[in-house]
Amino acid sequence: MILDVVKILLPAVLAFLIGIGITPVVTDYLYKNKMWKKKVKSVTIDGREATVFMSLHKDKEVNTPRLGGVIIWASAFITAFMFWFLAKILNLEEFASLEFISRNQTWIPFFTLLLGALVGLIDDVMEIRGSSDNKIGGLSSKKRLFFVGLVALAISVWFYVKLDISQIFLPFFGYIDLGLIFIPFFILTMLFIYAGGVIDGIDGLAGGVFTVAFASYGIIAFSNNQIDLAAFCALIVGSILSFLWFNIPPARFYMSETGSMALTITLTTVALMTDKLGDGVGLFVLPIIALPLVLTVLSVMIQLASKKLRGGKKIFHSTPIHHHFEALGWPSYKVTMRYWIFSVIAGALGVIVSILIQ
Repeated sequence: MILDVVKILLPAVLAFLIGIGITPVVTDYLYKNKMWKKKVKSVTIDGREATVFMSLHKDKEVNTPRLGGVIIWASAFITAFMFWFLAKILNLEEFASLEFISRNQTWIPFFTLLLGALVGLIDDVMEIRGSSDNKIGGLSSKKRLFFVGLVALAISVWFYVKLDISQIFLPFFGYIDLGLIFIPFFILTMLFIYAGGVIDGIDGLAGGVFTVAFASYGIIAFSNNQIDLAAFCALIVGSILSFLWFNIPPARFYMSETGSMALTITLTTVALMTDKLGDGVGLFVLPIIALPLVLTVLSVMIQLASKKLRGGKKIFHSTPIHHHFEALGWPSYKVTMRYWIFSVIAGALGVIVSILIQ
């Protein structure tokens, strides 16, 4: 029990320290090379002018570097590699029991983290370079959604074919076998949570929300006796906290796509890992634990529907909904801190539900 706790918490501490250590190097590179947008996207998703957003964030968008998410996944991979190297290559017995990279629990989450980070990195670099040419660069929304759907397809097919898992937990019904429907169900789930990545729009906001979400799933994985997966979640928490140290208002950099894509698709994968595979209810509590992300996506969908069905009339001043609160006059730091509080309550509720109905 004590060793398990150390195995879970130690990666978080080391990832935080490594993240803090590499940040000056990353920050120096980002500012020297002016890795920020040179032109702001001034239209909403439906093609209308984003007047409210521009009034709130125009200056920050063109003066604050992107690619801050590099700190999150880089510190996570450095920490994980260090444990693996000390345990497997140097054969140090002290680290053999602490090494958490395992085929049955952490290979798939690491796989999604790496893929999301790399594709997000490509998108960020293209966007920065494109804006330098007086264009809005980056991968199109369709291409990003296609990639995320492809990752979800690969994971769900692997679970269905290799692990013979096609069930999800529903209260009062237990595990329900979805058959082949399991595959499109998981694809849609990952796409929805990925869309919530647009929460990365205010200093410190996304970092706090993702910290709580992964911490919550770390507790759930621990309760499922998935110790390696719990250590992985703690690793991500430590990595995000090192990023958040520099992302609190005023932010030194933004997480951007290389961070948000990696974290959203990995969070969905972890939820799947803590469902039937861990005899838990991970997918059922995902909308609870990730409630800030869910509400973010719903606010955009509701706004678009209102504009289309009500002749351009809006329900919110601006979406995603955190910009609506800013437009109401809330200082950005107040929005961020209230989101943190809300995330903690949602995460705690999700953990309680997962334990009670398991």
